[in-house]
Amino acid sequence: MTITHTYSSTAETSPGRVAILTESEQITYQDWDRLVAQTANWLRSQPSMPNRVAFLLPNSLAFLQLFAGAAAAGCTAIPLDTRWSPAECMERLSISDADLVVTSAFYKNKLIHSKTPVVLLDNCMANIEEESAAPLPIIDPEHPFYMGFTSGSTGKPKAFTRSHRSWIESFTCSETDFSISSDDTVLIPGTLISSHFLYGAVSTLYLGGTVCLLKKFSPAQTKEWLIREAVSVLYTVPTMTDALTRIEGFPDSPLKIISSGADWSAESKKKLAAIWPHLRLYDFYGTSELSFVTFSSPEDSKRKPHSAGRPFHNVQIEIRGAKGERCQPEEIGKIFVKSPMRFSGYVNGSTPDEWMTVDDMGCVDEEGFLYISGRENGMIVYGGLNIFPEEVERVLLSCPEVENAAVVGMPDEYWGEIAVAVIRGSANARKLKAWCKQKLASYKIPKKWVFADSLPETSSGKIARSRVKKWLEEGVQYK
Repeated sequence: MTITHTYSSTAETSPGRVAILTESEQITYQDWDRLVAQTANWLRSQPSMPNRVAFLLPNSLAFLQLFAGAAAAGCTAIPLDTRWSPAECMERLSISDADLVVTSAFYKNKLIHSKTPVVLLDNCMANIEEESAAPLPIIDPEHPFYMGFTSGSTGKPKAFTRSHRSWIESFTCSETDFSISSDDTVLIPGTLISSHFLYGAVSTLYLGGTVCLLKKFSPAQTKEWLIREAVSVLYTVPTMTDALTRIEGFPDSPLKIISSGADWSAESKKKLAAIWPHLRLYDFYGTSELSFVTFSSPEDSKRKPHSAGRPFHNVQIEIRGAKGERCQPEEIGKIFVKSPMRFSGYVNGSTPDEWMTVDDMGCVDEEGFLYISGRENGMIVYGGLNIFPEEVERVLLSCPEVENAAVVGMPDEYWGEIAVAVIRGSANARKLKAWCKQKLASYKIPKKWVFADSLPETSSGKIARSRVKKWLEEGVQYK
């Protein structure tokens, strides 16, 4: 089985159902199934069939077509970010060892020094139209179909791969835990370079629903599409949700929101639910390596607002101490996960163990709900005391006058490290210190404050903490 094997059955039972709708294109499942088969056969017909196929394209039907076609052909698809510089593109291509890269004329200058053969999209599409839609060979479900990049704490990119089986197992979570089905119309407003939004689109196609794909996120355009297309599911991240809240961008009809990231504050969810009680709010904790780990349903958020949720139906969690012993409920330790959805491994790395950790720290309560303290390698050691930046950020983000916040550790001669907060918003340092004092131990309160008009974000809309730290190291003045 592959992540594309359901397309044929959907095309047979619902040939006229819309598979993908963009600002300029629309395609039915009958045509989508044919197009993916033609794309796969075009790749397989190359003089030397590429094992790894990269593409540098914006959000578009073509992006999803090449991704799905590569997967169906037995290739590994490697999306590249159009926002990367030429040097960054070259670095990723070198790490990935891609055999072919497809791009449009608009982005070809980013690949001018590429040693990987480059094919322009227009030529590629013309050749695909001439290909047959003949049935494809059976692909091993353990075969890697997707390669992504993660930077970790160092900022240096690492490539990882996922197998067909890992995402097919994830699709069962969308069905079982999020209750998404072929009846749903799903809006994807964020970049497909982010695995959260890419997964949202690909899982919807697997389940037979309709994908509404925006070229890029715009609060006003997202609001328009939510209403016009009768969207039933919205994939988002907290920064996008907050932007939609500010413009009253949610419809009056029922809508399920699937949010990635444990950084969606309890206060934001509570505010959203109070204004739009018909919204169904789901958020989940996961990582590139582990995929889905825990999720919080609308009911869970009301009962346990500060929890990262309970394990998905096919996931097991253990909290372990420094010596590997299993921790008791409420005792903080390292989070270990056993899951059929874990990644295949880092490129040129070892196969992951059955029980995996990404060094995140946390605890579970008596009911098995997870509470995340932070990442061990991001922990600030202040005079021998441990401070998790994520915990401090959650408190800062609960202040109404804070729009965004990042907390990082900076070297200090006396304390070893101190917590420095970078804030976007209207609150001043005095107000924020008083706010933190009500909710945090005194040693966790940031010792220095920086106020900025914007904070750097990753492609998935999360704070790029390593870039914040580099910015501070380059000499920004503290307050």
